[in-house]
Amino acid sequence: MTQGTHLYVPDERNEQVIIDINGEHVPRPDAKISVFDSGFMLGDGVWEGIRLHDGRLAFLDRHLGRLWRGAKAIHMDIGITREEMERRLYAVLDANGMRGDGVHIRLMVTRGIRSTPYQDPRVVITPATIVMIPEWKEPAPETATRMLKLATVHVRRGYPDVQDPMLNSHSKLNCITACIQAAQAGADEGLMLDPHGFVATCNSTHFFIVKDGEIWTSSGDYCLDGITRGVVIEIAREAGITVRERNFSLTHVYGANEAFTTGTFAGVAPVGSVDGRLLGESRGPMVERLQGLYLDRLSRDVGERQRP
Repeated sequence: MTQGTHLYVPDERNEQVIIDINGEHVPRPDAKISVFDSGFMLGDGVWEGIRLHDGRLAFLDRHLGRLWRGAKAIHMDIGITREEMERRLYAVLDANGMRGDGVHIRLMVTRGIRSTPYQDPRVVITPATIVMIPEWKEPAPETATRMLKLATVHVRRGYPDVQDPMLNSHSKLNCITACIQAAQAGADEGLMLDPHGFVATCNSTHFFIVKDGEIWTSSGDYCLDGITRGVVIEIAREAGITVRERNFSLTHVYGANEAFTTGTFAGVAPVGSVDGRLLGESRGPMVERLQGLYLDRLSRDVGERQRP
C-alpha cells in the first residue's frame, strides 16, 4: 500500500474503470500500449495528475499550461488542442460516471511509437500517445492530520543542464531511487537536497517550513513548477503571511516551528519529523490555517470553472 501523502482509500470500482487511449475508451483489463511506445521504452513524455472536485477538474488551466510548456520544451507535438484535451478528460470521466469528488486522473503524453528501440526522436512513426487513467481515489482520512516522517536521501535534484527538474517528465528514476531510500529508512518520503546542499523538495511533493510566523520554501531552481505549491504561496501572501522562496539548509529545517508538504493529491499535509528531529506531535496552527485557505481556493476555482 502506498504511504505518506499518497495513502488512499482502496475502491473496487477501479478494477473496471474506462481508460482513454488516444481518444478511444477501453476497459482497464484491455488497456494496452505498444512496447515500442516512447514512454515505455525511454520515459520520453510529460504528464499531469489532476483532481476532480465538485464535478470540475481543479486548476485545469494551470495543469494544461504546464503540460504544454513541458511538451514544447522537449520539442514534442501533443497533436491536439487544449480544448480537445479538456473535452476528452471530461468524456472519460462521464464514461465512468465520475461527477463529484474523490477522483484523480493521470494524464500522460508520450512522443509516440518508435520504429526501433533508439532514442533519436526521428524514428518516431506515429503521433503522440495520449492516455488518461481516471480512478476513484480519495486520500486517507488521516492525511490532513497524520504527521509525516521524512528522511533526507543522498539522491540530489540535479542541474537543469543534466535533466531539468522543472520538467514533469516520465523519467522519474531519481525520484524513485529517493523514494526507495526513504522507505528503507522507515520514512514516508525522501527529502531531497540541491547540488549545493540546500533543501530542494521531496521525492513526490513540495516541502515548506514555518519559521517565526514566516513560510519558507526552496528557491524553486531545483524542483518542479508545482501547481499546489504555487497556489499555497499565492493564498498565503493574500492572507498577509510572509512567504520566502530562498535557499535554506537542514539546520533551518531541524529548528523549524512547523513543516508541511504540498501536492495535487493530498493538498497540504503536516510533517512531524525530519531525520529523527521532532518538529511536532500534532498539526500546527499555520498548517491548519493553510489547509483551510487551500480548500477555500479549491472551491472557488471549480466554482468559477465551466466544463465542455
